[in-house]
Amino acid sequence: MDQDAPTALDTLVEEARAELENAQRELKELKLMSTQSRAEMDRLTQRNAQITAQLRQMQANLESLPRADIKAAYDAAQDAQQRLFAMRGQVEKLQSDQAGLERLTDFLRRSLTPLETLAAAQAPARGGSAGEGKPMIVRIVEAQESERQKLSRQIHDGPAQALSNFVLQSEIAMRLFEKDQDLARQELANMKTAATSTLQKIRDFIFDLRPMMLDDLGLTPTVKRYVDAFKDKSGIAATLTITGQERRLESVREIMIFRGLQELLSNARNHAQATQVRVSLDSDDSRVRVIVEDNGKGFDVEAAFSGPQRTIGLAGLKERIELLGGALQIDSQPGQGTRVVMDVPVGEPV
Repeated sequence: MDQDAPTALDTLVEEARAELENAQRELKELKLMSTQSRAEMDRLTQRNAQITAQLRQMQANLESLPRADIKAAYDAAQDAQQRLFAMRGQVEKLQSDQAGLERLTDFLRRSLTPLETLAAAQAPARGGSAGEGKPMIVRIVEAQESERQKLSRQIHDGPAQALSNFVLQSEIAMRLFEKDQDLARQELANMKTAATSTLQKIRDFIFDLRPMMLDDLGLTPTVKRYVDAFKDKSGIAATLTITGQERRLESVREIMIFRGLQELLSNARNHAQATQVRVSLDSDDSRVRVIVEDNGKGFDVEAAFSGPQRTIGLAGLKERIELLGGALQIDSQPGQGTRVVMDVPVGEPV
């Protein structure tokens, strides 16, 4: 048996880490949906109370009111109650799902500690850390499947959910047109606002997945736009400095550098809890250098590449850059921020 090959315990640890990351990400999204749904339920509760008060006023003058007005008022009250009932059910389901995910993340977090300790104790005897003995083709397939899983989840939680909501809103608007055209117009206006927001999210999603301007205009314009978008979305003060000569590289090198920048900015936002990020892009005849510095909480670099605290994202980035003949240098300590330098050779002329 290959002493460097990963054991079943290594595989279990990696799967548990990935599952914990997925659960934490889904929990964050679920909390946001729950907050939005509770706000909508409060709005519907208030609207239902207003309609109920209006009905009480009408009851005192039923004999003098047109039959059509009475029917429209009761139909509106029934519709409001139905929507409030449906929203309450959705909020209860979201709260239940959130509680389940919180239990799962807590269990995974508690389970990982002894598993990582045991795996670290076995690693020296095998002469290497988990994953290093895997054939290249296995690591490539695993990386592809991980990206496909992430893509599937993002589509399900984003565009697919939004389209489902549009169908529901359109059905509500169609029913309202026969009862209260003003409310129907308001529902359509809400639907238009939601559609505009969803369209922008889909455009951002496509840009993150594969920015077309990377193929059309190259690395430098794409990095400019991405850093600007990162600053707007995250609220982190991000600055970009570009020096040297702007040139096109082989597609694989441009993609690798851009994905590396995405990874580092994502780490600064999600893990480092940074409030400031400085990015610099410098090119010359022989290499492209990208430097990302943040004022976040920092980390133990040695632990990030070995042992139970091994970071899959950074380790994978280092391996990919080295495959192109480049180098990844990380300078960080707990409490002192992080500075990462990516050096990638320019390769063949384009």
